[in-house]
Amino acid sequence: MIAQALSPISTSSRAADSAISLLDDIGNTPLLDLTDFAHSCGAQDNVQLFAKAEWANPGGSVKARAAFKIVEEAEADGRLGAGQILIDSSSGNTAIAYALVGAVRGFPVHLVMPKNVSRERKALVKAYGATLIESDPLEGSDGAIRMVRQIVAADPERYFYADQYNNDANWRAHYEGTGPEIWQQTQGRVSHFVAGLGTTGTFVGAGRFLREQSASAQLVAVQPEDELSVIEGLKYLPTAITPGIYAPSLVDRHMTVSAETAWDVTQALAREAGLFVGFSSGAAVAAAVQVAKELPLNSESVVVTLLPDDGSKYVSLGLFD
Repeated sequence: MIAQALSPISTSSRAADSAISLLDDIGNTPLLDLTDFAHSCGAQDNVQLFAKAEWANPGGSVKARAAFKIVEEAEADGRLGAGQILIDSSSGNTAIAYALVGAVRGFPVHLVMPKNVSRERKALVKAYGATLIESDPLEGSDGAIRMVRQIVAADPERYFYADQYNNDANWRAHYEGTGPEIWQQTQGRVSHFVAGLGTTGTFVGAGRFLREQSASAQLVAVQPEDELSVIEGLKYLPTAITPGIYAPSLVDRHMTVSAETAWDVTQALAREAGLFVGFSSGAAVAAAVQVAKELPLNSESVVVTLLPDDGSKYVSLGLFD
């Protein structure tokens, strides 16, 4: 079951244009019903589980929302002007989204990514015409952050540093889009929102909106179980550079997921629900199912999670073999 489609949530100057841009298709993603999957994993009969299919965005991930919002605001206030290069660090999906938006809007994009990101993600960034700069694979996303800061500091006038980890446009994209979509698609019945922490923009923005609509809504933040558990797209915040946009006061419950559990659920979603998703999606669903299993027998709860991307960018890693 897919929840009824909505008219676009966000409004901006682009809505006044008579021509339709590819970027107008960002957001308004389907809400998929994973209730049967949750029940097969032991969730209570009266609990429902839904998930936002974010690979439906242009560029194939949830990061299209934040990337476009960051660019829109920077163009509007002059931080991204003619002749400037957009630069940022990313482990993959935001890089692809920036490259796509740059191709549509007509500005150059430079992206710092750890050298060990998947071949597919590197190829997609280059396909959209962006310049790829590789950082030390052993330093992960934090190493990419440090490298991009050094590049910008050496020639600040050349670049617009998008800085997705500290740019409020990141969480506002979800406050204005993802959160209202979830609220409308569940007819205001969402009781638990479960999301992974990477840049933290999705959790903070959508969670903040849902909390304003319902004080009883439970916001669950998901991280890898430790710094050695590598789940693409998620951060283990106790040992990572904490994003400036993170709002820990919003979190009602912290949950951790092992890399093995994330992989097992990712595989199960493909084989039992027909959903070929990335590993951060598997981690989010694993946590959401655990929440659903713990709810009381008479619960009429509606648990909603978010699937950041599909599995196509991870095939070359061999983990699906």
